[in-house]
Parts: sequence; structure tokens; C-alpha cells
Amino acid sequence: MQIISGTTEFHIEEKTAVAIGKFDGIHLGHRKLLNYILEQKKDDLKAVVFTFDPSPEEFFAGQSISQLFTREEKRNAFEKLGIDVLIEFPLTEVTAATEPEDFVRRILVHQLNADYIAAGTDVSFGNKGRGDRHLLRSMAKEMGYELELIDKVRLDGEEISSTRVRNEISDGNMPMAKRLLGAGYSVSGIVEHGRHIGHTIGVPTVNILPPDNKLLPPYGVYSSNVSFDGAVYRGMTNIGRKPTISDKERVGVETYIYDFDADVYGKYMEIELLEFLRPEMKFDSIDALKKQIESDLERAAK
Repeated sequence: MQIISGTTEFHIEEKTAVAIGKFDGIHLGHRKLLNYILEQKKDDLKAVVFTFDPSPEEFFAGQSISQLFTREEKRNAFEKLGIDVLIEFPLTEVTAATEPEDFVRRILVHQLNADYIAAGTDVSFGNKGRGDRHLLRSMAKEMGYELELIDKVRLDGEEISSTRVRNEISDGNMPMAKRLLGAGYSVSGIVEHGRHIGHTIGVPTVNILPPDNKLLPPYGVYSSNVSFDGAVYRGMTNIGRKPTISDKERVGVETYIYDFDADVYGKYMEIELLEFLRPEMKFDSIDALKKQIESDLERAAK
């Protein structure tokens, strides 16, 4: 997958099918939208995702907002789905002031060579967000592209949105988050060295330190699936600060992997959180912690 990031100067020679959106959660609604452009690959159109960096919410709020997907996770997800080109268009004071008609003509049609455009019915772009589905529709014939507008997807009678996904994750409801996303909610990153306390008590773990803006569910213990080097393993994951060890620990994602013995330090790993088992607790001693972990491992294994 080609990634075009941090520049407004680009041009794609081949005809493309472009999906416009925030794609902040890649939930079922986003997946439906992406499927439309992926289907156009059979007609030799390149599947292109156009999104903004930073997100409009972050840009206009002027501060970082917790992310369902980190940049790396989002890129990996798009690549797995079969996207050919990802545009991370820089959102600045200058680009945010682009007139909507100019956005369609110059960026979508000229630079992206769009032959097909897919967007949600709530699509918004250009100066003061004045670009919308009506503008895209009115310019389609003149600019020579086909337009597909996708309605909101509903689950259990309620619209699927990134806010709804965030709420479920914040409540620790991982099975519902998985239904909304169409895939399990994951935390991924490079495995780092920890204090190796797990090794000393016979429960070795791998440690990932997610970025501060990664949305995490409530601190505690979760059953999990671990994807590493093309294989999937069962695991048990603790998210939190490990209060029994220290009250100054950075928030980490610490996972015991069943039937696993490999050197993973410095390598990329993805942890899918399956089900919340118990909240994070502070124990009076390392022995008490070990006893609870052994109980957790039995429960998670089931």
C-alpha cells in the first residue's frame, strides 16, 4: 500500500475509486464504505482512502483526542483490507480554508484522478465544512465521476458511530465493541523490556507501551488473542499501572501468552482484547499477586 502523508503535492496517474472520510474507528459503517471502492478494483480502478491528518476534531479543538486506532494501526488495517493508496492529507489553516468546489476539482478530480467517489451522507469538507453530499452530487456530471453515497449503518436499531464504539470500550464491553467494529479491539506496538517481575514469579509476560492518545478500556485483566509473526495465540492481558509493583508506573499493556516461548523484544505484536475479567487491584505482596494471576490464567484459558 502506498502512503502519501504530510504533503499536498501529489498526483495519481491511474484512474481511482476514492473513499472520503475520517475513518477514526474503522467500524462497520466505514467498512461498508470501503467495500464500495474495493469492488471497483475489478474495473482496474485503484482503491484510494482520503482522510485528514490531524482529524478535523483534533484540529478544531486544538488538542489531542484519544484514538480508537493509532496511525500505525490504521495503516495496517487499510493494508489488510486491500487499499492501494492512503492519503493522509495535512489539515492546516490554509488547507482548511480550501473552497469546497476547488477541493473537488483540484484534489479529488485532478490530483487523485477520481473516476468513482464514495462518501457517507454526512460527508463534510472544505471551508467551514460547506462541502457536502449535495455539492458532490451537483458536480459529478461536470467532473466526470460516479458518486456513491452511503447511509449510516445500524446495529440493534441504533446508528453505528465512532462515539458509540468509544463508549462501549470505555465501559469495558469488548464483545459489543467487536460487533460494532467488525473485528476485535486491539492494542498493538513494539514489545519492550519491563521489570521482568513476571519472570521472577514464573509468569513471563510481554509488554507494550501504547501512545498516550490510544483509547484504552478500564484498567484490569482481559482474556485476549495475540497476533505475532503470522500466528495467533491465546493470552491474558493486564492493562494499567501495576500498582502492586509501583505507584509511578506508566500505563502499559502486559500479556501472558499461553504455550509460547520466543524472543519477541523489539518486534511488533497485536493484542486483541476479548473480554473483561476483573479490575486492576493492588495486592499486599508479590505472593498474593502471583496467586491471583494463577487464578486469572485459569479463568482466561476457559
